[in-house]
Amino acid sequence: MSLTGKTAVITGSNSGIGLGVARELARAGAAVVLNSFTDRDEDHALAQEIGEEFGVSARYIKADMSKGAECRQLIEQAGGCDILVNNAGIQHVAPIDQFPQDKWDAIIAINMNSAFHTMAAALPGMREKGWGRIVNIASAHGLTASPYKAAYVAAKHGVVGMTKTVALETAQEPITCNAICPGYVLTPLVEAQIPDTMKEYNMTRDEVVKNVMLTRQPSKEFATVEQLGGTTVFLCSDAAAQITGTTLSVDGGWTAL
Repeated sequence: MSLTGKTAVITGSNSGIGLGVARELARAGAAVVLNSFTDRDEDHALAQEIGEEFGVSARYIKADMSKGAECRQLIEQAGGCDILVNNAGIQHVAPIDQFPQDKWDAIIAINMNSAFHTMAAALPGMREKGWGRIVNIASAHGLTASPYKAAYVAAKHGVVGMTKTVALETAQEPITCNAICPGYVLTPLVEAQIPDTMKEYNMTRDEVVKNVMLTRQPSKEFATVEQLGGTTVFLCSDAAAQITGTTLSVDGGWTAL
């Protein structure tokens, strides 16, 4: 599944799922553009490390995904976007009648609106080149719901809906648009939560993972960032040229319940 000659822009990719996806795309030969809202030396160093490890062009571009203009500028500054991976996202948990309005606005902006702006900016270039792949990182919460996550669930459902719409608009072109819907993924952020949860419940690590964190994930195993990266590479391959407008769940059976 060689992606040599393609340029991939991955939003929210200086850690976690986005970084895992960027690494797997680079492993497949794609030039990668990493992104987040910070502009630190370590952000640029991370891109350099990926470039050196996989022998590809790798850059880091700062852009705040809560701002539509910066979302579009990211695509312009990338200088080419054959593969667009919308991954940027944040979370806040609260009952809907206590949900802070600023948190609602930020989650909708970063988790959903950013995908609208980047897709709108990237599609003309994909059409000009005659090839394109859009992969939106949605969530199991794009297909189902949990209490206290109104904004996140709404945003991820919106991303799934936009995915279907863009796929229909590009159905007769060599451009596909799909969404990956992960369940719980073992990221550094999740890993860091485990020790405190062990103390809170007086449980072993294995007990916390299986009985607290993965109660809704039938496999009782986390998905990995490498698995999500591999799924993304597949959706960008020729084998997936007729897969468009759909969701692919990487959730250990969550949405089968």
